[in-house]
Amino acid sequence: MVLSQEKIKKLINKVKLVEGLGKRDLENPEGAGLDLRLGELFKIKGETFLGIEKRSTVDHKSVAKYNPKKSVTFTIKPGEFYLMQTMEKVNLPDNIVCIPYPRSTLLRSGVWLLATQIAPGYKGILTFGLKNMGKSKFKVEMGARVAHVIFYEIGGKGTKYRGQWQGGRVTTKKEEVQV
Repeated sequence: MVLSQEKIKKLINKVKLVEGLGKRDLENPEGAGLDLRLGELFKIKGETFLGIEKRSTVDHKSVAKYNPKKSVTFTIKPGEFYLMQTMEKVNLPDNIVCIPYPRSTLLRSGVWLLATQIAPGYKGILTFGLKNMGKSKFKVEMGARVAHVIFYEIGGKGTKYRGQWQGGRVTTKKEEVQV
């Protein structure tokens, strides 16, 4: 079942379901979920490895970050891919899963938001991919709303997230054994 705005607001107050929301989503949310904002962009490089038990991911470097004192914009050229983190942090209880979707302005601009489900029990900033699939440069202001997240209640108790991405790290520092 998709959670209503009323239930989301109760969970924000009760368990801090989402921390750091923008004024618009605190006071006047729209649709079936909440909008999340672009907090930081990371350029990635290097090689990755995904094995049965081990993995390593690329290196990352911050290229743009939200600054509440001044406007910061960044241009994503056609074909470029970046990792991004949200300004907001989620604190999902054991019976809630969160599914992110791109805001339609991204789609209309040829930019894909690449994301996966956020598992019950996950706590932290969210990391997504952004790729300009269009033929035009895409200029974005840090702090802009880029994702819409919808919260679903799990029938019964969900299995709590126990992975190593808890807290919002961007990439691995070295090869590691997967949980």
